[in-house]
Amino acid sequence: MSKSIVIFGFHSIQAQLQNNPECLLKVWKLDNRHDKRLNALITQLDQLSIDTCAVDKQQLDKLTKNQSHQGIAAQILPPALPNQDALMEFVTKLKNPALILILDSIQDPRNLGACLRSANAAGADCVVINKDSSAPINALVHKTSAGALDNLKIFSVTNLARTIKALKQENIWVLGLDGTSKTAIYQIDLTTSSAIIMGSEGSGLRKLTKKSCDQLATIPMQGSVESLNVSVATGIALFEANRQRLN
Repeated sequence: MSKSIVIFGFHSIQAQLQNNPECLLKVWKLDNRHDKRLNALITQLDQLSIDTCAVDKQQLDKLTKNQSHQGIAAQILPPALPNQDALMEFVTKLKNPALILILDSIQDPRNLGACLRSANAAGADCVVINKDSSAPINALVHKTSAGALDNLKIFSVTNLARTIKALKQENIWVLGLDGTSKTAIYQIDLTTSSAIIMGSEGSGLRKLTKKSCDQLATIPMQGSVESLNVSVATGIALFEANRQRLN
């Protein structure tokens, strides 16, 4: 069974309230804050009979481990992420060419949250993460995703290479982002059903993941830096696919 976690900030809690209110267990609000934004949110919570409690700043800081909480935090029970079988069932029902983001061992929760935010903004159909090597879905992921977490289909798989193979059998072109490739992502047709794989912050794509891809590509670099943050690279890759599909 999933363990409860504490999330914080208006975007995270409003997204939870809109999409998964049944997962909200309890909400804490700053006792000396009474502005219109907070009062409107508390009214929504009261209408759903969700327990709210006023606490002082010291208590709220402790609950959120001194993160920027905006005067509100909530205890939630995250739903279990669906597996590969659910992913394949979801993919086969898509009516338009698929756009899938696969995250191979993203370890930093802020990077994971930012990647999810980019996926949602670019209109990705779903995100796939590997169960054992990725950052857990925690409060920082919620905060950084700015509500995107609750508006995305996210699947957790145990064997990424096997999942890639299954996607390829559904005629989904699997593209891995790799800095050593000589092919620019802008040269690749991403208008057909595609899965874009991003590797971990330090070492990039794992060897077996890279071997499983149909093709590797890079984001051309013009300046003196050698690489981009994975969440920035994710946004560039997804919006390039989005750009091609809108033309």
